[in-house]
Amino acid sequence: MNAMISRRALLGGGCILPLLALPGCSTLGDLGGFGFEDAIRRLLTISSQRAFANLLQDEGFFQDDLARVTLPPQLGGSGAASILSALLRTSSVQNQLLHLVNKAAAQAAENAAPIVYDSIRNMTITDAVSIVRGGQTAATAYLEQSIGDRIVSALFPGVGNALRALDSGIISRALGAATGINFSGLQQDVTQKTARGIWNAIGREEASIRANPSSANDPVLTGVFGVLG
Repeated sequence: MNAMISRRALLGGGCILPLLALPGCSTLGDLGGFGFEDAIRRLLTISSQRAFANLLQDEGFFQDDLARVTLPPQLGGSGAASILSALLRTSSVQNQLLHLVNKAAAQAAENAAPIVYDSIRNMTITDAVSIVRGGQTAATAYLEQSIGDRIVSALFPGVGNALRALDSGIISRALGAATGINFSGLQQDVTQKTARGIWNAIGREEASIRANPSSANDPVLTGVFGVLG
């Protein structure tokens, strides 16, 4: 899927990536190797759709404990040095910065969605059975490994553009008061954490479907993971 996926489409709850049309199978033995691969793609498709729909909502990243982007240490994030500018220690500035970087994450995440969906459709699955029988986020981990740094490359420009567009001077003031970080460093930090947040959110949805296969409303997933459960 080469066309950019719109925020409206992602939030609409419709099927963004058409699921492959295979007959539903009631038992694990009916599926065979191709069925396992299809089950993985269906699992990742639905998990990704749900994850992006949640993350792209207003305050989606900020309100998500698994996806929230934290500030880098130089701006008062976890592990911050004990000596910080008074500007960076104020709760007001911290709150503004946190909301800003999470809004930037949500805007940039739209650029990652097409890569995720294209990769699900086209990835080569070398050991489908082990993924199906794997841990709660085995398919997500496999997809993350397949995509690698491409998701970071897709996110990086969007994060920078969003940070500049959203900034009302707070970023430049904060960076001016900090040491050891500049705009490029902040952009890279937010990009890496945005990617991690996306994978965490997709993994959570995968685990939820594995725990309750019927919630996906998909006969193949119900057949595969229902039998395994």
